Amino acid sequence: MTVKEIAVLANVSIGTVDRVLYRRGRVAPETKARIEAIIEKYQFTPNPIARRLKRNRPYRFRAFLPQRDQDAGYWGQALEGIQEGAGQIAPLGVTTEIIEFDRYSTEGFQKAAISLLEDKPDGIILSPIMPEKIKDLIADIRSREIPCVFFDADLPGSEPLCAIGQDSFRGGYLAGRLMHLFAGTITKPVAILDAHGEDYHITRRRDGFLRYAGEQGLSTVVREYSGYKGAEITVEEIAAFIRDNRDITGIFITNCMAHRVAEAVRNQERDVPFLLVGYDLIPKNREMLCAGEIDAIISQRPAEQGREALLNLFRYIVLEQRVFPKIDMPLDVYIKENIPV
Repeated sequence: MTVKEIAVLANVSIGTVDRVLYRRGRVAPETKARIEAIIEKYQFTPNPIARRLKRNRPYRFRAFLPQRDQDAGYWGQALEGIQEGAGQIAPLGVTTEIIEFDRYSTEGFQKAAISLLEDKPDGIILSPIMPEKIKDLIADIRSREIPCVFFDADLPGSEPLCAIGQDSFRGGYLAGRLMHLFAGTITKPVAILDAHGEDYHITRRRDGFLRYAGEQGLSTVVREYSGYKGAEITVEEIAAFIRDNRDITGIFITNCMAHRVAEAVRNQERDVPFLLVGYDLIPKNREMLCAGEIDAIISQRPAEQGREALLNLFRYIVLEQRVFPKIDMPLDVYIKENIPV
């Protein structure tokens, strides 16, 4: 079976078949369905090596993410994975440019977004955080028909080529379960510090925790820090919240700042035991986990996400392989006793 034979059977041009095979343009839904049915029936597989030799050109990918030191170094871990993936595909004619932006600066974000689309790269990977800023950028990427892979988070309605990340709702539900397991019986309120609550995946973590709390009859206090003053939540702000809510028995913080909660708790006199569950095994969280100041951390493998986002873009564009629209990362849980060396 050849592309030409598929075109004859579907009564369309070879170019239309090519657009369906490689998702490089718009095709009427009924035509697309007819071509895909023929491809499935005859188990047609394109020859990526032949097409690669025919094109005989380099490919340019771009990765768009917050500055590596932001969010306590979380993005630096993602960047390490992206750089590893870039090293793997560089010998195959693919260059990867990293574009970092200040997530707390609208002007910085906009300048970086302009650089991202300059000279129309062949493919883009990004994390769809800050929806109020990034929605227009994603729409621009789609209008230019540039394949795009998401990592770290998803954004409903954006329709990326592929989205790699955790089920955030299940992650929040798991956090509630962990806190309940550590406490045994909870009779006092537990708190959620909803850091970066403007991000879809962060709100889903909060909602998952609240679902578990509701099912178990746990009292909750929610403090939201959406777009908080253009900066990361501070130890002083967390300490003030804890002083104002002295009866809470634990905190779930929805991002990587569990270490700051632990610092805020250190010098406060408390009448009840205090439980702390957070996200991401960044160095400071690892240190606090080892010291017993954090009870549990849910890890989302940022380096693996960054690497796989880039490699999936490579598989789709260069090797012309189909990729899964959704790749779920496992919900890894770390406590003091099982921290990886």
